[in-house]
Amino acid sequence: MAKAMRILAGVAVMASLAAPVWAEDAPTAETVVATVNGTTITLGHMIAAKAALPEQYQALPPDVLFKGIMDQLVQQTALEQSMEGKLKKGDTYRLDNDRRGYVSSLALQDVVLTAVTDEALQTAYDARFKDAAPQTEYNAAHILVADEAKATELLTQLQGGADFAELAKVNSTDTGSGANGGDLGWFGTGMMVKPFEEAVMAAEVGKVVGPVKTDFGFHLILVKESRLASLPTLDDIRDELAAEIEQKAIEAHVTTLTAAAKVEKPGEGIDPAVLGDLTLLDK
Repeated sequence: MAKAMRILAGVAVMASLAAPVWAEDAPTAETVVATVNGTTITLGHMIAAKAALPEQYQALPPDVLFKGIMDQLVQQTALEQSMEGKLKKGDTYRLDNDRRGYVSSLALQDVVLTAVTDEALQTAYDARFKDAAPQTEYNAAHILVADEAKATELLTQLQGGADFAELAKVNSTDTGSGANGGDLGWFGTGMMVKPFEEAVMAAEVGKVVGPVKTDFGFHLILVKESRLASLPTLDDIRDELAAEIEQKAIEAHVTTLTAAAKVEKPGEGIDPAVLGDLTLLDK
């Protein structure tokens, strides 16, 4: 592909503006556009090559693309012919795998295209949220320090009337929130480590709790507000649900196909370490 880009970039500068001459008045995918030592290159090959180009090359003028793609396929064919009888076993294995992967992706196209429907999306949304209980969100700030003694000292200052935000700016080792007075913004359950979350859920709004020990150190936590979180709409998570539906459809299709196939695995007893032995490819 990198080579194709270089060739087309050069062609964009040097190509003639003359319209291409078709092999016949009503070209089809089977129309022969070039031959190399008797090997035919068809219009279908050119169309497929164009479709695989990066988006920036799709915008080149048609005459530039036509000449560039034809020249590219002619050169590739000549190079391919120069390797006749020279391919190693490893090369054929890689070509087999490339073909297998490409055809496999074709086999899944219809599965993916038909899996995501409005009904499927609604069903997936309902399964996740229809009976979901309202979740509480919290708006909190914290001061994080390395040891409990320091946290206790700061708690004493807060109880004596010190400003939480100012102490956070000066003392918190969480420099990201510390610069903002320890503010963590709004967050829901599951977004913080367990000890921190449990302390927040048990805290009274407006009062400092702690020290709370986590793997990060010792926290003093101020819960500023709490609220019931609104559920996301279907449109909010449409892409996420679509990806899940597609994945499940693919897994189900593959499972069905492989279950119906006669599969034998005589190689299961081979030492897995041999996968790293590239020398086997050409023996």
